[in-house]
Amino acid sequence: MHTQLNERLNEYYQKMVDIRRYLHQHPELSFEEVHTPAYIRDFHEKLGLEVNENVGSRGVTAILHGSHPGPTIALRADFDALPIHDEKEVSYRSTIDGKMHACGHDGHTATLLVLAEQLHAMKDELHGSVKFIHQHAEEYAPGGAIEMIQDGCLEGVDAIFGTHLWATAPTGIIQTKSGPFMAASDRFEVTIQGQGGHGAMPHLTKDAVLIGSQLVVNLQSIISRMVDPQKSGVVSVGNFTAENTFNVIADQAYLLGTARSFDEETRTTIENAIQETAEHTCRMSGAEAKVSYVRGYPAVVNHEKETETAAAAAAKVPEVHAVEAREPVMGGEDFAHYLENIPGTFFFTGAQHPDWETTYPHHHPKFDIDEKAMLIAAKTLGQSVLDYMDDYR
Repeated sequence: MHTQLNERLNEYYQKMVDIRRYLHQHPELSFEEVHTPAYIRDFHEKLGLEVNENVGSRGVTAILHGSHPGPTIALRADFDALPIHDEKEVSYRSTIDGKMHACGHDGHTATLLVLAEQLHAMKDELHGSVKFIHQHAEEYAPGGAIEMIQDGCLEGVDAIFGTHLWATAPTGIIQTKSGPFMAASDRFEVTIQGQGGHGAMPHLTKDAVLIGSQLVVNLQSIISRMVDPQKSGVVSVGNFTAENTFNVIADQAYLLGTARSFDEETRTTIENAIQETAEHTCRMSGAEAKVSYVRGYPAVVNHEKETETAAAAAAKVPEVHAVEAREPVMGGEDFAHYLENIPGTFFFTGAQHPDWETTYPHHHPKFDIDEKAMLIAAKTLGQSVLDYMDDYR
C-alpha cells in the first residue's frame, strides 16, 4: 500500500510546492492568524472531510474516516510565522514587511494538506481514521497546542506523529530518538533598581549597568555549579537594556533571557537559582531585583513504540538515505503538550539543499528549505500512519 501512497505524493509534489510558496508569501504571526486557518479549512472542506475551525481560538482540525475500523491517528502541523523581515531574493519572498516564515511552518502545512488529500484518495483501504491537527501559535508561549488540547483536539486519538523540517540537516536524513528530544523552554526577566547619578560621581550611585553586568556573569555559574553535570541545561541572557546618555549612570537595567532543561528537577533548580542569584547579586550592591520567570513549553519526550514506528516507516521511503538517532536539542516545541497527553513521537526531516553554499539557520532573515524535504516528510508521516494501522489490527 505504501507504494501507492508514494506514487500519489510524487504526482502531487508540485502542488505541495505551490501551497508552501503561497503561504510563504502571506505569513501571519502567532495569535494573529486569520487567512491561513481559513485557507486550511477551505482545503479540507473541498475534500469532504469533517472540519472544525477556531479550535483553541485559531486552530483547525479535519478528520478522515477510513472504510475499515481501526485506531485514530493524529498528524500535526503548525502554521504561524515570525516577526522577521524576509531578506531572500526569491520569487516567493514574503509580501509583508517584517513578517516571514523563518522556521518552515509553511512547509509543514503544505506537507500535511497534500498528504491529507492523498490519504483521502485511499480511504477505502484505510483501517482507522486520521485526524489532521493544524496548529496556530507554535512560536510564542503559551502556544497554540495547549489551547487546542483544552478544546478537545485529542479526544478519541490513539497516537500522534509530527515532524519539523530541519534546514541544518541534509535532505534525505531523518533524525529522531525515544525519550527526551527537545528541551523545556522558559523565559525570565530581571529588572534591577539601583540609584542613578552623574557619570563623574559613581561613588554616589548604585550603578545598575555594573550590577547587571555582574549578574550576567553570575547567572552562568548556575549550570556549571548548581546543576548535576550529567544533566543538561542552558541559561542565556538575550537582552540587556539600560538606556542613558554618555555621562549618566543608570538607575535601572533590564535583563531578558531563556532557560532550557530536559527534566523537571533541573528545571526547578534553574528557576530557583535565577531568582536567588538575581536577588543576592543586587542586594550585595544595595540594589533591588524584580524577577519574573515564565515556564514555557515542557520538554518533548518521545514515546518508544511510536518512535520505532516512525523510524521504521522512514527507512521504507526511497528518498531517505539514513535514519539517525540524534542527541537531544535545546530548542523548544509545544508538540510536547500532545506527548504529555497521548503516545506519539516527533522527528526532524532534513531540509538542507545540497547545492547551497550557505545554510541559514531557523529564525534567520534568509532562512529557506529544500522543498524536496516536504515530500520526504509526507511519505514518512503517511507510512507511519499505515504501519501503525497495520500493527493495530
